Amino acid sequence: MELIRGFHSLTPAHVGCVATIGNFDGVHLGHQAVLGQLAEQGAKLGLPTAVVMFEPQPQEFFCGAGEAPPRLTRFREKVQTLRRYSVDRVVVLPFNPQLAAMPAEQFIQRLLVDGLGVKYLVVGDDFRFGHKRQGDFELLQLAGKQHGFQVAAMRSFLVDGERVSSTRIRTALAAGDMALADQMLGRIFRLSGKVVKGDQRGRQLGFPTANINLHRRSLPLQGVFAVETYGVEGEPVAGVANIGVRPTFNGKRPVLEVHLLDFSGDLYGRHVEVEILHKIRSEKRFDSLDALVAQIDRDIERARGFFGRRVTANQQIEQTVA
Repeated sequence: MELIRGFHSLTPAHVGCVATIGNFDGVHLGHQAVLGQLAEQGAKLGLPTAVVMFEPQPQEFFCGAGEAPPRLTRFREKVQTLRRYSVDRVVVLPFNPQLAAMPAEQFIQRLLVDGLGVKYLVVGDDFRFGHKRQGDFELLQLAGKQHGFQVAAMRSFLVDGERVSSTRIRTALAAGDMALADQMLGRIFRLSGKVVKGDQRGRQLGFPTANINLHRRSLPLQGVFAVETYGVEGEPVAGVANIGVRPTFNGKRPVLEVHLLDFSGDLYGRHVEVEILHKIRSEKRFDSLDALVAQIDRDIERARGFFGRRVTANQQIEQTVA
């Protein structure tokens, strides 16, 4: 998969493709349906597939990263996920004042016609673009007739009778409904990052943790969770994670701390992925360290109980299949 950054990186070799445009935050089942639709048309026309994204996302540009909804996936995670599908090119356009001020007609000409030579474009029927969001699906269809490319609407993907969307997944995550979030994502929700040296509070309390740098200003979920960690010896390794700002210590920036069960070893500098499996409780402030330690003990026991039930359920499924 080729990663193309900015209009200036588009060359004549990139002309001729089928494409889609969007945030693709989470690369959920709805997005996957679009990618399948794109791959189908690419194969039919004998053309490569291209996904066009913006960085930062438009809402982050207009609202500010601190005010925009938290991302389901960081840019790096999004690109890594797209590699799993039949995507030949990812075009990343910097969303800046120049792009925000670009008239819709100029955007069509510069990107879709001159830059990519699009022959088939799939977008949401509510897709808006260009200066003051003046461009819409109807304008794209008119441009398609003029320049010789087909414009199709994204196929809706429903779960429990409702359309899958990044907003709906964020709502499920905030409520701790991991089963629904995972169902809409088509995979278990993960957070990833590099293990860095923390303030050693977990170790001092008797529960050493891997402190993972998430490079995020906000997170779509908070609380204490049963998790499995990849990127460590013996993966996946079961654990308990705290996701939040650590109110007992007056924290401000969201962090991910994972206590790995029955594990010892140096993880500093490793890039790990943490699957969030089950919410144990919400994050809360404790009046004393003794109260916090007692709660962590209970959290670990509840996590062990979750993993025990999970193993039993898997064994029963295997016996049924056998």
